[in-house]
Amino acid sequence: MRRPRGAALAIALTGVLAVVGCAKDGGGTSTSGEGGGGEGAAGCQLADPPPVPDEVEVSTPETADVDGSELRVGLAYDIGGRGDASFNDAAAAGLDRAEEEFGLGDVRELTAEANESEDAKVSRLRQLADEGFSPIIGVGFAYADAFETVAADYPDTDFALVDAAVEGADNITPLLFAEHEGSFLAGVAAAYKTDNCHIGFVGGVETPLIQKFEAGFLEGARAAAPDIQIENTYLTPAGDITGFQDPAKGNEATRAQLDAGADVVYHAAGASGKGVFEAAKAGDALAIGVDSDQYNQETVAESRDVIITSMLKRVDVAVFNYLAAVAEEDLADFPEVFDLSVDGVDYSTSGGMVDDIADVLDGYKAQIIEGEIEVPSSPTG
Repeated sequence: MRRPRGAALAIALTGVLAVVGCAKDGGGTSTSGEGGGGEGAAGCQLADPPPVPDEVEVSTPETADVDGSELRVGLAYDIGGRGDASFNDAAAAGLDRAEEEFGLGDVRELTAEANESEDAKVSRLRQLADEGFSPIIGVGFAYADAFETVAADYPDTDFALVDAAVEGADNITPLLFAEHEGSFLAGVAAAYKTDNCHIGFVGGVETPLIQKFEAGFLEGARAAAPDIQIENTYLTPAGDITGFQDPAKGNEATRAQLDAGADVVYHAAGASGKGVFEAAKAGDALAIGVDSDQYNQETVAESRDVIITSMLKRVDVAVFNYLAAVAEEDLADFPEVFDLSVDGVDYSTSGGMVDDIADVLDGYKAQIIEGEIEVPSSPTG
């Protein structure tokens, strides 16, 4: 295979640190002085924010000459499929971008059913492989066992699996993410936007993957405001995936956190996040979305005015870059992990509600990319 043709995208992160505060919608802000912290409305002491460098290089592939017309792409969604306003929609966006920018010969999209058997997943993948689709992309770690089974029977078919790796399967490319890095920035944003110095995290299912979101969020919030209070709730234990599909339970958990004093809540709960947003809106609180830019998602449009930012897990970038690499027969230097340095995770700015703290967020982002901050991938307490 040919070596990839990469391009370094220089992102300018310039400007003097703005007036920032531990406050909602800019109200009740405190001024951070020359490298100094500030005190929020209820005594949330902000740590000294990092300086913003002139420039940070984010590596992105060059795809101007890619021709994907020979690819027949099969995309196997997790439950919810297109329109989930989260994880699956991000994968769909990457597919759509590839089709628009370098063309695809054919596309087939299939979606998992709630609580379906492992045999159903295997059957779905075999159907795509038997019909000649390659590459086949699975959205979510729930496909790991099925991919291991099916890929072994179709050694000439290319597979890619979001959020899981299958050891010893050379024809399966893992699409893995540094969710903890992006969630660190969500934690910083929450610390700067809370009035009460009290925030919350709602996880869908208590698995190691979702704990990465939790770990980064806790670390970022505490880095920005060491004395901050944080509520933690998981909707279901490991093994019960309904936590990703229960907005009512998300609403209930969020209301409990608001009752405890939290006024900014970050969710990593899939479609259950809709309930998180509804509870935040009803409780005059703020929320942070996940995976996609949820401020712009139609399924949660009624709550968009409380969504200050979203932790972008760029499944769209990974899917797009993977399809480009397969079209070029060029997977040799494909990223092992999609982190901040390759635009694999980030924060959204839609709605303008974090514009006043963009320099702070970008300062922390730069320090993570440069290795000055190492974000834990599991909760440390």
